Amino acid sequence: MSDVASDLLPGRAGSDPGATPEPGRRAGDAPAAPRRAGLLRRLLGAQPHGLLFSAPYIAFVLVVFAYPVVFAVWMSFQDYFFAAPGAQVDRPFVGFQNYVTALSDPEVWRSFGNVGIFLVINVPLTVVLSILLATALDRVTKARTFFRVSYYVPYVTASVAVVAVWLFLFSRGGLVNNVLGPLAPDPSWLVNSALAMPTIALFVTWKGLGFYILLYLAALQNVQRELYESVSMDGGGKLRQFFSVTVPSVRPATLLVVLLATITGANLFTEPYLLTGGGGPNGASTSPVLLMYQRGIEQQNPAVAAAIGVVLIVFVLAIAALQRKFVGGEER
Repeated sequence: MSDVASDLLPGRAGSDPGATPEPGRRAGDAPAAPRRAGLLRRLLGAQPHGLLFSAPYIAFVLVVFAYPVVFAVWMSFQDYFFAAPGAQVDRPFVGFQNYVTALSDPEVWRSFGNVGIFLVINVPLTVVLSILLATALDRVTKARTFFRVSYYVPYVTASVAVVAVWLFLFSRGGLVNNVLGPLAPDPSWLVNSALAMPTIALFVTWKGLGFYILLYLAALQNVQRELYESVSMDGGGKLRQFFSVTVPSVRPATLLVVLLATITGANLFTEPYLLTGGGGPNGASTSPVLLMYQRGIEQQNPAVAAAIGVVLIVFVLAIAALQRKFVGGEER
């Protein structure tokens, strides 16, 4: 009876099988409202209210990151220079002239070479040390919080304060040279053209290690303990468990650590600026970002500095693509 009644009620499905379709729509076509709802669902996702919660961060990314990048690309193709606020000045389009000026400068190539040396030292050292220390900390039962905080403290400490300690350690009459005695390098570490950038790489590795250890510790929580037991039952020791279970299981975290270390290293500025007095000796520790500051702010040539920045972005993206291909992080 309920089915019959529902068929007889006006506006219910099946009430008038012979009814004429709405104008502009053939019989059997889906209504326009459900089609629009399906389109919005495809655009906004299954949970569109999530955009509301992520809107502040999206706005932050657009204002702090996306807009400066777009503006820098525009600057790199103009004869751009600083002017008084509100002043109407002509900044003509110059094509690739700023890129030609930047790439024909030997100091630009040297800065990219310096950051290449930095990344070759810093990234592998960061990955190896952080995964080893995270694995060790994951198995610690006593004073676990103390050890984790100890590794994280340098990361949250201001660089200016920590740099003062390293200057004391690696200066000509510092603690490291006193310990090494006749084996100490001459010139000393931070004034030695061959050792300045490796010393900075060691400093950055030590300072940021706590952050990457936390990433690996989070990844290790998802590793199934049964896998370690299986390897142990097959006669595998701790070393085999590490290479057969731990390393493959945290591969996505390894890719993340590699990418973050690369991006952070490519944007190196504070450490060479403070440790070597602005890229010394003789530009041996100058990074592309430090060179952008020197060209754009100190020498009042922001257009060339913007061109260097765009080249740096392409450089980092190329390295990141190679790392994603060879390091991997996705299940295949």
